[in-house]
Amino acid sequence: MEFLAALLLAGLVAGYLVLAGCDIGLGMLMPYVARTGAERRRAVSAMAPYFLGSEVWLIGAVGVAMGLLPALKSHVFTGLWPVFAALLAGWLLRDAGLWMRGRMRTGAARAVCDTGIVGGSWALALSWGAVVGGLLAGGGVLSPVALACAPAAAALFALRGAAFGAERLLPVSADTAARATRPLARTALAGGAVAAGASALPGGVAAERPLAAAAAALVVLGAPAATSGLSGPRLSRHTSAAALASVPLLIAAAVDLPVEPVPAGTAVLFWSALAPVVPFMVLGQVWLYRMVRRPAPDPGFFG
Repeated sequence: MEFLAALLLAGLVAGYLVLAGCDIGLGMLMPYVARTGAERRRAVSAMAPYFLGSEVWLIGAVGVAMGLLPALKSHVFTGLWPVFAALLAGWLLRDAGLWMRGRMRTGAARAVCDTGIVGGSWALALSWGAVVGGLLAGGGVLSPVALACAPAAAALFALRGAAFGAERLLPVSADTAARATRPLARTALAGGAVAAGASALPGGVAAERPLAAAAAALVVLGAPAATSGLSGPRLSRHTSAAALASVPLLIAAAVDLPVEPVPAGTAVLFWSALAPVVPFMVLGQVWLYRMVRRPAPDPGFFG
């Protein structure tokens, strides 16, 4: 039962990273791909469905961790609370900018919201990278691998956002986003290589299964390597998703995280409530992903 709970948690985290990578990455790239007011409005309209949908997966992951894996919850949040504080601040800043931008009537106020979107997106990407590095290092927030994972994760998020923007920001900004995929793939590959090198330093990866960790790391590094010589969203859309989805696999392969059984009554109650919901979540997110692959509409509520 604990294995199924851990598998479900990994799937939810992977789903969040793949979907949230689109809006977080595009938010990071807004100063580059959306330089005029009209382009920024379209970028926000492109991000809006994704940031609302992806957070469902994160809420589900938190619920599974708290209900079925309480020892894991305590281990993760207790050791990395400064990083999660920064992550929460970035999350609130980014979401506030997205919600409020369309309500602002002056250019200065919209510029403040744009700053919140960009700054919050960077904070989210760097914080998630630090969380991954901290877990790999056994809770060391300032370990070499944690510090190296933060920019590597930011590059992966930006690559995901560039591929997403190349599809959604037609007809004006899509070419700019498409041209960014190749240098971002190379940056992500270089950042991943630096993080792999940092794992060999003192305070690096606390790997109980080094061979499995190396195999999982090759998946994370191999995905951006496959598109490091290509521009455009055709392949980078898939490789960026594969790299981000492989991150929970890397953590599970490298580190023995604490997993303890929960009372039988709690497990039955939790699974009875959760099992009917998960298929609808998956189907709904697949439908959302297919629906919003088309070019973003003219600015609406969020623009």
